[in-house]
Amino acid sequence: MDIFLRYLQVFVVGGLVCFIGQILINKTKMTSARILVLFLTLGVVLEAVGAFRYIKEFGSSGITVPIVGFGANLAKGAIDGAKYGIIPAVVGGMQKAAGGLTAAIVFGFIFSVVSKSKTKRM
Repeated sequence: MDIFLRYLQVFVVGGLVCFIGQILINKTKMTSARILVLFLTLGVVLEAVGAFRYIKEFGSSGITVPIVGFGANLAKGAIDGAKYGIIPAVVGGMQKAAGGLTAAIVFGFIFSVVSKSKTKRM
């Protein structure tokens, strides 16, 4: 029963992120790129004020997998690196996110080699 409740928490938090994104798409004239930047910035702000940790404890991968988690990861790396100077603060965000970025690039390359692109017909 505990595992079911944990999955429910993750689903609710991830669903809330998607719900907010869908509302922004449907009710505003924001482009998807602007919504992406908004969510990334939201992750940075949540990490900077210390609220991301509490959301992560409750919803774990429901908040860390979307772009909000990427923004928080970048901010966490920069905050941790700032203890050692300006250069580690600048590079720290990319060091924290390096694993996820590497996986995205490698799998993107593999699928681009394996798949055959097609033009979408309307």
